[in-house]
Amino acid sequence: MITTTRHAFVGLLLASLSLLAPVAGAAPGPASAAHDTELLAIQQAWARANYVAMSEDRKEAEFEVLAQRAEAFVKANPGRAEPLVWQGIVLSTQAGVEGGLGALGLAKRARSALEAALKIDANALEGSAYTSLGTLYYKVPGFPLGFGDHKKAKQMLEAALKVNPIGLDPNYFYADFLFGEGRYAEAIVHLEKALLAPPRPSRELADRGRRTEIETLLAKARAKLG
Repeated sequence: MITTTRHAFVGLLLASLSLLAPVAGAAPGPASAAHDTELLAIQQAWARANYVAMSEDRKEAEFEVLAQRAEAFVKANPGRAEPLVWQGIVLSTQAGVEGGLGALGLAKRARSALEAALKIDANALEGSAYTSLGTLYYKVPGFPLGFGDHKKAKQMLEAALKVNPIGLDPNYFYADFLFGEGRYAEAIVHLEKALLAPPRPSRELADRGRRTEIETLLAKARAKLG
């Protein structure tokens, strides 16, 4: 029975965590040119690894390298929230890509990075730490297997919307949460709002991939309402 439950948990991570990473934008506020250049490079590498078709082995290898790069980025920029946000995003997606019993460990590391980012600057990257944490809380199973918590998920996702009410990701992930709760009409409102979000400079691939996910979920929500 325990083995079956664990396999179900792993399957959930495989099916959902690879979709949860918000497409955070460029860093606000003062930062070095090196910081901003590496931030954009990691964002673009994540988009390629997540959205470009490739073999499973290659995708796993891409995210392993990207996780190491994100960790080095954090170490090179102590006290900044943006590298921690992207470390959390990379680890979350890596958990979904790799699966297995190590997926929960990666999800926990992602949660720690995102919580650390919130303590430094909750508004960094337009509140992306809130979005990522909220999504982790509703995608990861709850106790005793994981740390999932729908109440915390709702709090985090609503906090993200307060920071960035017209954003692509806050609206999409809140809609995904609402869809899972069976609140299809409300989900549609946020999905339609997400599609109106302005494009982000130098993030064309990520925006295109996310918009495809939004349109897919929108069709499902409309179908539920008949």
